[in-house]
Amino acid sequence: MNLKNKLLLAYYGDDFTGSTDALEFLTLAGVKTVLFLRKPEQKDLDRFPGIQAIGLAGKSRSMSPSEMETELCNAFENLKSFAPNHFHYKVCSTFDSAPHVGNIGKAIEIGSQVFNQKTVLVSPSAPHLGRFCVFGNLFARMGTIGNGEIYRIDRHPSMSKHPVTPALEGDLTLHLAKQTDKSISLVNLTTIEKGTSEVLEAVENNQAEILFFDGFNQKHLKTIGSVFNQLANEKTLFSVGSSGIEMALGLTWEDEKVIGEKITFESPGEVSPLLVLSGSCSPVTSKQIEYALENGFKEIALESKAVDSEYQNEIIKNAVSEIIRNFNNGKSTILHTSTGSNDPRIGETEAYFKAKGFSADEIQKQCSSIYGSVLGQITNEVLKAVPLKRILFAGGDTSSYSASELGILALEMIAPIAPGAPLCKAVSDNEWVNGIEMNFKGGQVGTADYFIKVLKGEKL
Repeated sequence: MNLKNKLLLAYYGDDFTGSTDALEFLTLAGVKTVLFLRKPEQKDLDRFPGIQAIGLAGKSRSMSPSEMETELCNAFENLKSFAPNHFHYKVCSTFDSAPHVGNIGKAIEIGSQVFNQKTVLVSPSAPHLGRFCVFGNLFARMGTIGNGEIYRIDRHPSMSKHPVTPALEGDLTLHLAKQTDKSISLVNLTTIEKGTSEVLEAVENNQAEILFFDGFNQKHLKTIGSVFNQLANEKTLFSVGSSGIEMALGLTWEDEKVIGEKITFESPGEVSPLLVLSGSCSPVTSKQIEYALENGFKEIALESKAVDSEYQNEIIKNAVSEIIRNFNNGKSTILHTSTGSNDPRIGETEAYFKAKGFSADEIQKQCSSIYGSVLGQITNEVLKAVPLKRILFAGGDTSSYSASELGILALEMIAPIAPGAPLCKAVSDNEWVNGIEMNFKGGQVGTADYFIKVLKGEKL
């Protein structure tokens, strides 16, 4: 097959920040990639000459299995229509999921049917983000860069206490078995270490419907990428996993000279002021907020009453006015829904929804969608009034809903800022949004000075 004449890869990201993570590693590999925020048509692809890979930023990580059925069937068929060589269902590198929400097993069942694939390949490891899979067990560093402590995922201080999908099992084969009745097997580290031919043999001898792959370094990723590429014959190959799949395939395409030279990025430079929208309750984000406030940022604490439609218009109006006032004084501003898991607004919001009769699962979804929408509406009004150059969104679930309020068609990467969170340029028919630089980071991404680095445009 002449890969140069095909779309190399299409992917669906189960949340927004995870989608930009995959965008980054494809672009860094030298693959011209565009991330769409709605299901693209051929005319949309035609706006980007030389395009080699496409992504679709989704919200399935916060959906129930029945909602995923509707969302993913349509999205998978849409992306399949472009006949990519590979199709990747991109999940968080910490494998966030549960039977009732963000069910990865459900996504595998849908993908297996859409792509008519008996065995779905799953590669969770992302060593570049501090995520390692060893004999089926997932280990994760605290944060995605630096020398943070590495924990088995069910003992991770943050992920074991995740408000929606706490990690309760370290063995991913057992974790996924709670989400699907499909049979599951593993190509473990001893086979991965032997190289491509032995892994291919293990795949050929496999009888399971889901096949996991261990990995904890770049050599392992390169082997996995080579195997996946050889298995992609005349039909699109469907796989599931972290952005490690993009890195694995990129290494293989580079060896096979399918892609051109890697892109050199110019430093984006400092801007002032910076707007930060945070819907994250991660301790990593909490430290970033604290550090930024100590270094000249202003903050606006979004009231928990923002989830009540009776108060929303007033809260939005007041926040917009305060942000504009700060910007006119040259002050970067953080608008946040919490400053960590102990923030009293979390309890206030939960109490409001409980009084309305919502279950615990429904409450988390309502929080993500309503807070995300409010943050997006505030951003939209600010952009109409102030010519901002750069915006930072923190929080995987809320940022999906925030971005959808801005009328963004697509994102292109313009510079690496931190692993998994590139600086992007927005493509939109809304003139006040088109061309704005945007950074989307998940809760676990970045060091304490992350907001300052984005403000200064310090690329990797």
